[in-house]
Amino acid sequence: MSSMMDWRNEAAPAWERPHIGAHPIEGFRYTSPEFFHREFESVWTKVWLLLGREAEMPEPGDWQREEVGPESILMVRQVDGSIKAFYNVCQHRGNRLVFEENGHVKRFVCKYHGWAYMPDGTLNFAQDSEDFPQGNPCDHVRLKEIACETFAGFVWVNMDPEAGTLKDYLGPVWEDWSMYPIDRMRRYLAYTVKVPCNWKVIQDNFNESYHLRAVHPEASVTIEEGYKDTQFDMCAEGHSRMIMHAGYPARSLEGDKLRKPLMALMEEWELDPEDFRGKERQIRPAIQQQKRKLGEAKGFDYFDDLRDEQLTDYYHYTIFPNFAVSVTNDGFHFLRSRPDPHDPEKCIFDNWHYAFDPEGETRPAATPAGMRERGVDVPHEVFDYGDKSVGLGIDQDLSITSGQQLGFRSRGFEGVYLSGQEARIRRYHEVIDEYLQGIRPHGRLNVKPSPVRPIGTPK
Repeated sequence: MSSMMDWRNEAAPAWERPHIGAHPIEGFRYTSPEFFHREFESVWTKVWLLLGREAEMPEPGDWQREEVGPESILMVRQVDGSIKAFYNVCQHRGNRLVFEENGHVKRFVCKYHGWAYMPDGTLNFAQDSEDFPQGNPCDHVRLKEIACETFAGFVWVNMDPEAGTLKDYLGPVWEDWSMYPIDRMRRYLAYTVKVPCNWKVIQDNFNESYHLRAVHPEASVTIEEGYKDTQFDMCAEGHSRMIMHAGYPARSLEGDKLRKPLMALMEEWELDPEDFRGKERQIRPAIQQQKRKLGEAKGFDYFDDLRDEQLTDYYHYTIFPNFAVSVTNDGFHFLRSRPDPHDPEKCIFDNWHYAFDPEGETRPAATPAGMRERGVDVPHEVFDYGDKSVGLGIDQDLSITSGQQLGFRSRGFEGVYLSGQEARIRRYHEVIDEYLQGIRPHGRLNVKPSPVRPIGTPK
């Protein structure tokens, strides 16, 4: 067997495990306006944020807008093919330049006084330019630019003028994601929901799997239950990874009739479920072998670049501070929370799904309920929580958030009491406090194993 085959048969190397202190996580972190404002200034303006999508800005002058708390960010395709990011604000009197979600321009023209900016941020026209004591604004003024890089087909920005590189910030995530053709995936589902909870409530949820049995009982049909069978990883940069085995029923269902989702997966890859009755542990490697054998013919030309376990298992990442994603061999489940501009007890949550679109197939590879047919434009729907379903799994997650937010307000809540498998939550809040105290360097982080002084209750 070749060294390549040996590599593909191996499990993913574990990440380093930073020291985690006995970090208190109290209710004020989710309710306090003071903490909310400190957090935005010390965390959100210092980190790399995943915002736009390169493929949705193919031509020079194409742009997208994203909101990040009180800030509005413009991302614009340049003549040389690069993408630049700017604050969405006219430098004359502070008017927002655009309010739409995306578009195409030759110039951004402010609707207040007609100042016009080129896609590269330079001021191209100012009415009555001779009437400015400081001189012609076109010689002195431009849009305020933000650090911007692209990776995995996405546009990332950082509001810190001294930002390190995105690659350094992502650490081991960069190498992991480089194995997948994420940049070739297309968006097939796009729901943005206004949720009555702090943005960290949602991130905490995606930083643990302890809730699966109670909140997602159906997940045991295709994902192995039990934290002992799950690989939990954390890294010094503040991100985490959870690898969950999939492709066979939970042990509690062995000997029972195979459920429809797993049977459908087996049949898609030309396996007869009846051949595996009483041999359920053999389903996962059999699916992996079939994907190796049939993948290229089905249009999956990158399967040889993946480990065996990546052909069946769920790689779930939480990217500090606000992005979570389940990466499978054919899909990218995009889960992002952003703070409300003013209220710490509200947030904006994106449940989007990207999938690989192999040639010759009638539907994309990953097709959860609600995803569009191939070739039909996906609408971006924005609504309040409760107005419509966001999809079964996310509906289940969000059903917990409002009650948890109410509990955080109570004087009866004395702080979390976490299990070992929830350690990523404690680490996540520890990293937030490191940013609040200004002890996080840029780029590669050398976090010492000394306990971090917790941020106390605001006065």
